[in-house]
Amino acid sequence: MYHKEYLRQKALQDALLVRRNEASSFYNGIYTRWKYPVLTREHVPLHWRYDLNPRTNPYFMERLGVNAVFNAGAVWQNGKYCLVVRMEGQDRKSFFAVAESENGVDQFHFREKPILLPDVYPDETNVYDMRLTQHEDGWIYGVFCSESSAHEASDLSAATAAAGIVRTKDLESWERLPNLITLNSPQQRNVCLLPKFVDGKYAFYTRPMDGFIETGSGGGIGFGLVSDITHAVIDKEIMTSLRKYHTITEAKNGCGAVPIETERGWLHLAHGVRNTAAGLRYVLYVFVTDRKEPWRVIAEPSGYFLAPLGEERIGDVSNVVFTNGAIVREDGSVYIYYASSDTRLHVATTDLSRLLDYAFHTPPDPLRSADCVKQRWDLIEQNMAYRSEAES
Repeated sequence: MYHKEYLRQKALQDALLVRRNEASSFYNGIYTRWKYPVLTREHVPLHWRYDLNPRTNPYFMERLGVNAVFNAGAVWQNGKYCLVVRMEGQDRKSFFAVAESENGVDQFHFREKPILLPDVYPDETNVYDMRLTQHEDGWIYGVFCSESSAHEASDLSAATAAAGIVRTKDLESWERLPNLITLNSPQQRNVCLLPKFVDGKYAFYTRPMDGFIETGSGGGIGFGLVSDITHAVIDKEIMTSLRKYHTITEAKNGCGAVPIETERGWLHLAHGVRNTAAGLRYVLYVFVTDRKEPWRVIAEPSGYFLAPLGEERIGDVSNVVFTNGAIVREDGSVYIYYASSDTRLHVATTDLSRLLDYAFHTPPDPLRSADCVKQRWDLIEQNMAYRSEAES
């Protein structure tokens, strides 16, 4: 039984690892969605999950199961698309692993072992959602959520979140730095580091929160400067993209992928959250900040950029898409790695020209139904002159 089942599972996984992806039929002119997820729990090497010793595992049982493979930081390194992926065991604990691909859309393979981060915080229970920044100082920084118990006897789910920081040169050896401290914000999640200095300092986008789940007084995405990355302290946060009533960011919003530098400003792929009768709904949205004043928003199109579709809506936490990684190539092509429903990882591809056109020429949200329908009337009337021409 052992030998036969091992060979069957290995054959299934080998076929999955060499499968070619293909563009889906979805169209909006902004990006291409790809048909198959780029990473799932089925991609995880068998020897990470099964005991391969037939004497101690005669029934070939999965001993350390993986529940989900999702939110991934992304970086281009040594001619490969490299992802630092969040993996969640069946025990709910998350950890990180590096997966890489030659073309960025399929045939991702994990490196030999998961990442073993330096264990310097005894109270740290969980780590997840690492954003990778290739900084001009020569390091690759990883900023992630460091979660600890709040030690409230009456509520075992009470937790505190901080921004953990590591750095590396090769995605193999990792140096752990002290967690980010924000003097005016009790908790932090979805923090990312800008790849360039601002006024000679390290620049972070933050998400100030009063609690672990609810933002409380946190008004949106913040921005702050740090003099010393090895003892990172932000004493003042300036708010950038704000939460707004009856929009996609009503409940909360936060950084997605590390902002992309363009000739027109820093382009952000962020996430917005609203509450529904079925629970929180996560979508992605775009905004642009000024190159010299990265806290100042200069463009923010109306509505969401990408939302879960079809099977993407089903998973551990349904009706969710989330990104914390994108790769920009020299030709301007952009690979956006997004997870669906906290379960699997996908890719959407586009280019900087399309993203900037979308960001600056899609109208902003007028925030009221009456004004939104007027906005749509204006588009319809404008198009009357072009429709017959387009159909001829």
